[in-house]
Amino acid sequence: MTGHAGPAGEVPAAQRVAAAGLVRTGRQYSLAATRFPGMPLFPGHPPFQVQSYRTPRGLRVAGDDLWPHTPNEVGLACMTEVITSTVHSGAHIDALAHITVGDDDHWFGGANAAEHLGDFGPTVGDAATIPPLFTRGVLLDVAGHRGVDCLPAGAPVDAAEVQAIAAAQGTAIGRWDVVLFRTGYMGLWPDAERMARHVSPGPDLSAAELLAERGVIAVGSDTETFEVQPAPDPGVPSNPQPVHTRLLVEGGIYILESLDLEELAAAGVHEFLFVALPLKIAGATGSMLDPLAVV
Repeated sequence: MTGHAGPAGEVPAAQRVAAAGLVRTGRQYSLAATRFPGMPLFPGHPPFQVQSYRTPRGLRVAGDDLWPHTPNEVGLACMTEVITSTVHSGAHIDALAHITVGDDDHWFGGANAAEHLGDFGPTVGDAATIPPLFTRGVLLDVAGHRGVDCLPAGAPVDAAEVQAIAAAQGTAIGRWDVVLFRTGYMGLWPDAERMARHVSPGPDLSAAELLAERGVIAVGSDTETFEVQPAPDPGVPSNPQPVHTRLLVEGGIYILESLDLEELAAAGVHEFLFVALPLKIAGATGSMLDPLAVV
């Protein structure tokens, strides 16, 4: 097995220093919307839930003492909770093991289900192997470039448009970059009905090929699927998600989804220090994130 972390695990220190040099004002932009019970999610994911586990009243009713070795004369209590969700809730990053293809259900780096998938998740290419992302970020404001609030349902973004937007913004895409696509979809958040009418614009396979050729380590967008759906050219044999296959499975390039890029775009920021710290959870196929763009 080789390259469990993909190209993102090979970012040189000089690249991080150069990315840090993009910070001029110290202003930061959160790229994640607030998660909440009942939030819109990609179909097939379990609902996001937050449930109280311990509460001040519950502790008193049960007569439970969490500090049995010290007198509690001040009425100290606590609140804790249980969160049930997929790691793909809200802003998140797909681990390289998230997508498999073929009769052997293989994923990046030669891993496959027969050898590397246990009862508690994948043993290679899981969230525990996703490196921290601290590098140059580029926002491609596709909706802004087209002069619309939100791209229509199923609108593809091809390689030619990627190049045109990058040129218009003066943000050439280079090796080690993280490239983010704004379609305007999160501008509809959290109105599930309006969002459903815009499912799902995004990059097509030609855009993915271009990004891979440029040497990016991760890509992201404000939609739940990143790539355009349904695929305009699923190929032969047919593949419903050829962009995920090209980037995650073949290229080891991470995919981030459901990013809130509205404030960043409104500020006219197209180049920035991108920071994202995935949770190292063994067996998980991704990680929820609260990534930052810093300028």
